[in-house]
Amino acid sequence: MTRAEFLKYRMKSFEQLDVNKDGKLTVEEFLKVVEPPLSPDVPNKPPLEELRSRARTEFQNLDTNRDGFVERAEAEALVHAEFNQYDTDRDNKITEPEVRLIVQRSLQREAGERQQIEARRRQGMVTLNEFIDMQMRNADQLDKNNDGKVSQQEYLALAGPADGPQAKNLLPFDLRKQIALRKFAEIDTNKDAQLDRVELTAYAVKQFLEMDLNKDRFLSEEEFKKAQDAESKKIQAQVQAMQPATPPQPRPAPAQPRGAQPAPQPAPGLAPGLPQGTR
Repeated sequence: MTRAEFLKYRMKSFEQLDVNKDGKLTVEEFLKVVEPPLSPDVPNKPPLEELRSRARTEFQNLDTNRDGFVERAEAEALVHAEFNQYDTDRDNKITEPEVRLIVQRSLQREAGERQQIEARRRQGMVTLNEFIDMQMRNADQLDKNNDGKVSQQEYLALAGPADGPQAKNLLPFDLRKQIALRKFAEIDTNKDAQLDRVELTAYAVKQFLEMDLNKDRFLSEEEFKKAQDAESKKIQAQVQAMQPATPPQPRPAPAQPRGAQPAPQPAPGLAPGLPQGTR
C-alpha cells in the first residue's frame, strides 16, 4: 500500500465524522468515532463513557492549534505519522510483514501499559478515567433535579452558606458567589447556563492535563497538592481584585514634649518651610 492509498483509506473516517462537510471536526462530531458503525461491538469492549473519555483526550492531542476543531490538515498529519511508523524500511510503501511487526509491538506496548496502570493504581495514583469519574460524581451531587445537567443555581451550592453565624471564618457570601459564577462560566463553554456532561468531561480533561506536570498520564498526591495550592492563589487574586481598595490611613502626629509649644502650621497655599513674602 502506497502513502497516498493509506492516506485515502485512513481519512474515510474523517469524511464520515464530518457530517456538515466543513472540513473540520468539532468535539461532538469526533466523539462519534467510538460509536457504531465506526467502532463495532466486540467482546470485552470498554464502557462507552470510558471510550469517549479516551476520544476527548485524543481530540485534545489532534487539535494542535488549540482552536477547538480538528481540521483536515491536523488529521492528515497524524495519518502521515502513522504511515511512517508502519513503513520501517522507508520506501514509501507498507508491506504485510511491516504491518505484522508494528501490530505485535503495539500489542506488547498495550499489555505493558495495562500492567503499569495497575501498578500505579496500587500506589494511589489517579488515571484520567478515574479523575473524570470523580468529577462526574461531584456533579451528580449538585444535580438536585436529576436532569443530567447542573444549572447555575445548583452550582451556587459550592458558594456555601449565606452570611451569618453558619458562615463564620468564611469570605462574605457575595464574594464566594462571584467566585463560583466565574468558575461556572469557565466550564459553560456553550453559554447556555447549564453544565452538561460533555462540558464537565471536557473541563475534567483540561484539568487533568494541567495537573499532570510530568506528563506520565497519572496524578500523584504531590501533583494534587500543587494544583490545590495554585487554585488557592488564583482565588486569592480574584478576591483582591473584587474587594474595594482600602483608603490610606492618616499617620498620627508625633508626640510633643511636655510643655513645648506646637509647631506653627503654614498658611493655606504656602509651601511648608517658606516664610510668607518670599514666594
